[in-house]
Amino acid sequence: MTTEIQNNVTFPQLNRPAPDFCAKTTHGQKSLSDYKGKWLVLFSHPADFTPVCTTEFIGFANAADKFASLNTELLGLSIDSTHSHIAWVRNIKEKFGVTIPFPIIADLSMEVAKAYGMVQPGASDTSAVRATFIIDPEGILRAMVYYPMSNGRAINEFVRLVEALQTSDANSCATPENWKVGDEVIVPPPHTIEDAEGRESAGYNYVDWYFCKKAL
Repeated sequence: MTTEIQNNVTFPQLNRPAPDFCAKTTHGQKSLSDYKGKWLVLFSHPADFTPVCTTEFIGFANAADKFASLNTELLGLSIDSTHSHIAWVRNIKEKFGVTIPFPIIADLSMEVAKAYGMVQPGASDTSAVRATFIIDPEGILRAMVYYPMSNGRAINEFVRLVEALQTSDANSCATPENWKVGDEVIVPPPHTIEDAEGRESAGYNYVDWYFCKKAL
């Protein structure tokens, strides 16, 4: 499910089904349906053998076990060939001592990149910007974050975001700025005057009728 804007760039919509794909990767063919039942972090990068992308791949690789503990898979993409991806992965292992455990989509046709709005004409007509998509176990797009080509992502933020989404789903709550596991969560605002008047005595960490926190 995508929305078209100027320059014929399409963007998927939050809380709607993520665009389907069937693509060649460094681990064989992969489809969105292969990840049903798991969370998926799908991320694009401008090109193989580039310094910023190399640091990001090392960061994702170092966090792979943490993502796995959250029932979350990683899947990279760039508009390069499988052979280029393989050579780059081998180079990262040789030069940095880091094994890249997740597949990388070879998207020479730009089919997946265009479906997800990864190609931004204002940045480049042939390279994917640093876009990151979090897709839930039902294939619903839950978050998307775009970075410029010049600046690398903070991988810990995507770990935190997956943890926050999972916590919100499990507890029907919201999470405040920079929330981390163990912090208090935000109680949904009341929808009636009666509920609002009862908030102060409800046992929450009460600030005002619309702003209450609680520990999980």
